[in-house]
Amino acid sequence: MPPRNQRRLPEVVVRPEIISFSGHETFVFRYGWMKKAVDATQGENGNSRIFTEDNAIADFGVGRNMVRSIRHWGLATGVIEEELGSRGSAVHPTELGNLIFGFGGQDQFLEDPNTLWVLHWRIITNPQRCTTWQWAFNSIPSNEFTSDQLVRLIQEEIGRRNAKVPSSNTLKRDVEVFIRTYTPARTTKGAVIEDSLDCPLVELQLIEELADPGVFQIKRGPKSSLSDLVFVYALVDFWDRTSPQQETIAFTDIAYGKNSPAIAFKLDENSLAERLERLESVTAGDLLYTETAGLKQVYRKRSQPKMEYLKAHYDIGAAVAIGA
Repeated sequence: MPPRNQRRLPEVVVRPEIISFSGHETFVFRYGWMKKAVDATQGENGNSRIFTEDNAIADFGVGRNMVRSIRHWGLATGVIEEELGSRGSAVHPTELGNLIFGFGGQDQFLEDPNTLWVLHWRIITNPQRCTTWQWAFNSIPSNEFTSDQLVRLIQEEIGRRNAKVPSSNTLKRDVEVFIRTYTPARTTKGAVIEDSLDCPLVELQLIEELADPGVFQIKRGPKSSLSDLVFVYALVDFWDRTSPQQETIAFTDIAYGKNSPAIAFKLDENSLAERLERLESVTAGDLLYTETAGLKQVYRKRSQPKMEYLKAHYDIGAAVAIGA
């Protein structure tokens, strides 16, 4: 017993970090999958429990493993989410899912490359479902790797966290799906056509296979297809998750912080600085980048929800389309 008048310290419950190396059933996501996930669970005609019902195979027109994969990727990209108290049996579209893929959605057929950047961002910042994706973009030392090297890196990281180590085969399959998320599928004689369909994120050209077969490189550079408003959406999301009460955020945090925009999008320092210099104009004064006495940082002069910047991006695209 503690001495009289001595306060008992509150018990601290340490919850282990959730990491995952499965769920995708070895499928990358395909064009149309996100819309299928949102459509099936949206509105009065939607069924929040569709993924757990026997008729899901017929409703989605794919096999049972692929149904589970559609659910996984819908949750991984944040276009659907599990309903509280349902223990995962019920899901519904998120604000993001409704904006892009819902009834009258802004980019239901993935015609805007910025939608792909948004989906990539959501995956990289979702370690609970896409641990390999996050660790690869944050931890590969030289941006070059082989699948075996990435498996070893993951095993070492799991060891540092004292977490349960999955089997080597599980990690190898997960790494293979990670690579196929960003690189064109190799077609081999006799291959099943479903296994040779590319993931939409291949269009981002974030990873390429080098001349030496089996060696891959995560490509760093300016990313011309990434709009400034989608970059701001990611920046505000990162800011809100890491230091929501702070009025400033340092350049180094944006450039090198875990799950930062520059890490996720693989922007080099010069490209990042150019984007930050445009912040005041792009955000109508909400955010301002300054360099004073060698201190580089962004000021948040007005706080806006991240989704407002994403909506603004699509509104501009719609206005341009109408003008054309």
